Amino acid sequence: MMPLYSTAVESLDLRGFDLVISSDSGPVKGVRVDPGAVHICYCHSPMRYLYDGYEAYRAQMGSLTRAVFTASAGRLRAWDLKAAARVTWFIANSEYVAARIRKFYGRESVVIHPPIDLHRARTVATPGKHYLCAGRLVGYKRTELMVEACKRLGRPLRVAGTGPDLAALKKLVNVGDVVFTGELSTDALWQEYAECCALLFAADEDFGMVSLEAQACGRPVIAYGAGGSLETVRGTGDAPTGVYFVKQTVESLMEGILRFEAMEAAGEFAPKTIQSWAEQFATPLFLQRLRNFVLEKVPGAAVAMTPAEVL
Repeated sequence: MMPLYSTAVESLDLRGFDLVISSDSGPVKGVRVDPGAVHICYCHSPMRYLYDGYEAYRAQMGSLTRAVFTASAGRLRAWDLKAAARVTWFIANSEYVAARIRKFYGRESVVIHPPIDLHRARTVATPGKHYLCAGRLVGYKRTELMVEACKRLGRPLRVAGTGPDLAALKKLVNVGDVVFTGELSTDALWQEYAECCALLFAADEDFGMVSLEAQACGRPVIAYGAGGSLETVRGTGDAPTGVYFVKQTVESLMEGILRFEAMEAAGEFAPKTIQSWAEQFATPLFLQRLRNFVLEKVPGAAVAMTPAEVL
């Protein structure tokens, strides 16, 4: 459907509004607004498949899809750049995304991290001995690294989620090596967070909500030390909330797991400290930061808010 993105988005006619806030990880920034309107774009990332991830995405496509993608990507990229130029102000969901906005759109942005639902957080008296990875099973999540690392080390792993890579991942393991839970309810997923010994996170993510959700339950994270994980996981210094591994390879992840286990045995991870770190990303703080930004840029918006909303 990518060739239709620009036409579909431009059919969202938001003329008549003084302020438009878009939540964008693709083309939504291109909605039609009045020339004098303020458009604030909360950007989760410029489209990877049009910019730095173009070749990687293209290589994974079938021949027909690749042909359509190749023929339409250039036109959509040009349209996306024009749409970005029309945005009044950008908000980035991480410093990592702010750098990508600067690189691809030539625009500056303020960083406001996304919110997590702390009311869903819970702890258990004795977490399990197994590791957990959670998320959609697609290539860039690098789930195969986590499966193979645990297989080689003989560590139990639970994989929460489903996706197009599920069948291929199941072929990597013997019965009992890894448990594939399938898609879980929100409550069941948060229970998985609370019960694991640590979350494994191998993706180069723009932010990484899963890591913070696990930390909200007091569980450490073993994360690839790049992208948004450098902002969501405290992997160095005092009071760590996890550890980083330096390369997206099985061997590097194995080293990270072993280093985590040594630190865990030494008592270096405190659940309450980990939870306190996650609380910095709570929903009320996000709302306050977003309101402050809107009122700074559009003071007149306060007239339409109740006193409680302004505060």
